Amino acid sequence: MKRFVATVALLILFLTAFAVGGPGAQRPIGVDSLQSVSLYTEAIKALRIHHDSVRGRTLLNRILEHDSTYAPAYFTLVTNDLSSSPEEARSWAEAAYLADTANIWYHRAYGRTLLMCEAYDEALLIYRALNERDPKDPDVYRILAALYEQNAQPYSAIATLDSAEVRVGRHPYLSKMKRHLLIKTKQSDKALQEAKTLAEEVPYEAEHQVVLAELYGLQGKDSMARRAYDAALKIDSSRLETLMSLSDYYSARQDFRSMLWVTRKLFSSDEMPLEQKVRRFELFTSEIDFYRANYYQLHDLASVLTIRYPKEKSVVELYANHLIASGKLEDALSHYKIHLEDRPAELDYYLAVIDIESYLERPDSVEKYITEALTLFPDKIDLHLAKGNVRYRMDNFTGAVSCYGKALKYADNDTLRSQIWGQIGDVFHAQSEKMSFVFKKMYQRDCYKAYKKALKYNPDNVLVLNNWAYFLAVEGKQLDRALQMAERVAELTDRNPTYMDTHAWILFRMGRLEEARKLIRQAVALDGQKSAELLLHYGDILHALGEQFMAETYWKKALEKGADKAKIEKRLQQPKVEKPTPNNE
Repeated sequence: MKRFVATVALLILFLTAFAVGGPGAQRPIGVDSLQSVSLYTEAIKALRIHHDSVRGRTLLNRILEHDSTYAPAYFTLVTNDLSSSPEEARSWAEAAYLADTANIWYHRAYGRTLLMCEAYDEALLIYRALNERDPKDPDVYRILAALYEQNAQPYSAIATLDSAEVRVGRHPYLSKMKRHLLIKTKQSDKALQEAKTLAEEVPYEAEHQVVLAELYGLQGKDSMARRAYDAALKIDSSRLETLMSLSDYYSARQDFRSMLWVTRKLFSSDEMPLEQKVRRFELFTSEIDFYRANYYQLHDLASVLTIRYPKEKSVVELYANHLIASGKLEDALSHYKIHLEDRPAELDYYLAVIDIESYLERPDSVEKYITEALTLFPDKIDLHLAKGNVRYRMDNFTGAVSCYGKALKYADNDTLRSQIWGQIGDVFHAQSEKMSFVFKKMYQRDCYKAYKKALKYNPDNVLVLNNWAYFLAVEGKQLDRALQMAERVAELTDRNPTYMDTHAWILFRMGRLEEARKLIRQAVALDGQKSAELLLHYGDILHALGEQFMAETYWKKALEKGADKAKIEKRLQQPKVEKPTPNNE
């Protein structure tokens, strides 16, 4: 919707109720007006008293069948249809207006429906006529001025507002419109003079001083602007609109210290909604350089919110995020732990504590808080998953599978079930790596059974497809099946280096070396040479292609990135491989 339409729609709400008759209506010869009045009375009772819109509308239609010039019936249809069917309401309003042109209420209703239907050219003619009939109505002037502006006639709009000032006196909204138009037409001096006049006439209104300050600011007269802002603050130092304007003024001049000083006043105000305060703080902290440069003031703002709203969840999380961003992880953890005592208990606080303790590698503490949380939220799947994860990291594989099994009971969709079965498969595979040959095979089978169940629930579970394909490639088994899964992952994802590495490794195991090299080279480039495993695989593929010097280069890079030294030394001791000829390929 155009800005003008939204403005006019708001203005329409202020129009007064309409009368339902007028002396100008003419009855066709032979029409019984008493019957129309009687039916109209019944229609109004049905609509207004019994709220029976079907019966009311039926009666109104009967009136119009009986007397097509009965304007009140048309008008009542307008009031019922305006919001739901503007075009139909417009036709009723036009009929009422034409049936009784002397009735000013029908005239206004017709203008209103034209605005709702965005028929601005027609509306302009109607409101001109309405302005001539009722030159004391400020609403007509404001709509007429808006219509002129919409029609790219700003000077006519200004002239209309000048006329309004002469006829109805200075009106705050009309004055605001006039200043806007003067600025738009590059008559800022006149706009400033308007504001000065208004401030002189009503010197104890903070709003007028703020308008004056903003106009001085637009002209670059900063000392005058600050003087006007000071005057506004003396009148009312806590007025929200004044503080917001002053904050914007300092922000435009990149005087961020002063802007944050004003923001502190805003955060201390009860008028500013908490949601706006949180949103503003998040905006300030979204730029890391700004955050660093103004850390102490931002910390003060976060503290103000914490003091004023000690148990509001949004503020608790805001302050914790602020501490984490500041590198004070232990303080953030203590902050969350204090709020674990809040009632009703918040699951998100427990999850935050669990995440931080996990990051700090304190498995015993993680287990403690998960167990405590489960007494409060026994059916929360996130907690069972978190417990499984911590046991997995502690190599308690049996315990991890048990926790994931409990989580399955609370999984309410196939996507989640697929993810959990995928995690169970990962646990079995990790367990197989710790076992002797016989048990290794057993747990590998359990892993693949779990992956099979995961794909039954979600055939496009990318993580499961990738892991299963990679493990098959490492074993050198079912490589065609592994390749199909890797190719499906490639279709589902957008050039993920890890998944491309799996694909390349399968091709390598299948002996398709050139294809493998091309793919692994892309993966390493996309990864930015960060992953030791990708670099290691690249070296292995280059070695198989007989490019020993480059293979050793990438093995050494893998070592720098944390690859196992013994594995690298073993590779460096391998005999060189002759470059394959095209026929061999």
